[in-house]
Amino acid sequence: MLMAEPVIVEILCVGNELLRGEIQDTNSNWICRLVNSHGGQVARATMLPDTEEEIAAAIRSAIKRRVGVLFTSGGLGPTDDDLTLAAVAKGAGVALELNITAREMVRERYNDFFARGVLAQGGLNPFREKMAWLPAGSQPLHNPVGTAPGVLLRQEATTIICLPGVPPELEAIITHTLTVFISDTFGKGCSFQRTLTVRCNDESLMVPALGRVVSLHPQVYIKSLARALGEIAELDILFTTTGKEEGKCRALVNKAVKELQKELTALGISHWEKNGTRKPDQ
Repeated sequence: MLMAEPVIVEILCVGNELLRGEIQDTNSNWICRLVNSHGGQVARATMLPDTEEEIAAAIRSAIKRRVGVLFTSGGLGPTDDDLTLAAVAKGAGVALELNITAREMVRERYNDFFARGVLAQGGLNPFREKMAWLPAGSQPLHNPVGTAPGVLLRQEATTIICLPGVPPELEAIITHTLTVFISDTFGKGCSFQRTLTVRCNDESLMVPALGRVVSLHPQVYIKSLARALGEIAELDILFTTTGKEEGKCRALVNKAVKELQKELTALGISHWEKNGTRKPDQ
């Protein structure tokens, strides 16, 4: 019986600072782990500059390809180079408009930070209000850590989720504000994973064995993780699959592991294992 097709997810990380190497992108890694743990599949992650037309073109492309969920990270703040929401509106073919609910969210967050002595001034100004101009038809998402609301926009078959680039803010919006969305989108999906460590640091010696097992188990992702030569003469082989039922995922992976173990034994390559189930990151 075939497993259900996973929800396809893509990620756009926006910021000149990412492309210049000034800031390391950790958001895409965190989202990839989250999506995989829920049984989804990240098909691509892209870094883009703070250029409205380039972001808009990426949005149009994702909508045209009918991506299930498109996450964007960065570019939601009050400065002139925070262009993501305007670009999303352009890419989705909708107007950018002042969202009253989002404006109140921004006001409340600034007032809260002022009351706690974190900021010197509460309330709104034109630059703060800029964060409440959202693509028409979108829903603002409460940010429990920072000031910029996240944004959810459904466009054709694609749900676009716009999130701040600051990692604690992005993670808080997903884990606190988007819990229902994540549950509804991915259901009870899961990922099951096992890892074999082999006493061999030459992948080429294992190519025939790996090739046979991979061809027999197309629903299991099997990947050898090479190490730099000169270190310990070992490498890991990763087995993972995603689906809606952990039992079926476990059975698929276990069968693939067992067959590769036989192949490695026949080659005289010793091996041992680490195993575990990656649970949803909540």
